[in-house]
Amino acid sequence: MNAIQYWQVEWHHEFNDEATTFFSEIGDDGYEMRKIQKYRDGRLLKADRNHETSHIGLSEVPVGELDDVNAQIEFTALHIAPKHFEALWRRADWPQSACE
Repeated sequence: MNAIQYWQVEWHHEFNDEATTFFSEIGDDGYEMRKIQKYRDGRLLKADRNHETSHIGLSEVPVGELDDVNAQIEFTALHIAPKHFEALWRRADWPQSACE
């Protein structure tokens, strides 16, 4: 990766308590810098290096390539505009245990 990227990844599953959509800000080293998770009930939770919990955290390994994510049948991934990510970031909440 050569520049910061913004991804939206839909996870196609039937788990009620798991996030269905992930929005990631990915650094030029391939690691997530910030992440937002959207849930079926509309909740948006966010994480960064200083705010991670057992429910939401940044990937511990580089994310790889968008095509590799799309090659997995349970995911649909695409690039999004930085302004779209920032608008969601402003609306998202920190997970409760990260704020205590």
